Amino acid sequence: MSKYIFLYRGPASQMQEMSEEESKAAMDAWGAWIGRLGQSLTDVGNPFGARVAVADDGTSPEPGDLNGYSIVEAADVDAARALTEDHPFLSEGKGRFTVDIFELVPM
Repeated sequence: MSKYIFLYRGPASQMQEMSEEESKAAMDAWGAWIGRLGQSLTDVGNPFGARVAVADDGTSPEPGDLNGYSIVEAADVDAARALTEDHPFLSEGKGRFTVDIFELVPM
């Protein structure tokens, strides 16, 4: 088994910008996904907050639209990808949100 990081990319709304009903629906969807993964989810992760980017020429370009991460354990990258089924971050269906999946390779 290997560990994989899920990086959440897209124009996500911050929880404080959501109505109480939207916030509850989002938390319920995340709770259902977390419950389905069980022990495959080794780190539920966190959303990202304040951000800045630094380029190799010392400038500060606009940071990307990464919003958070989770870490899962799976047999291979295809099995890790299968864990995104019914993922709440991918529920919009308009192609604006993605989960980038990278294997975490031991040093």
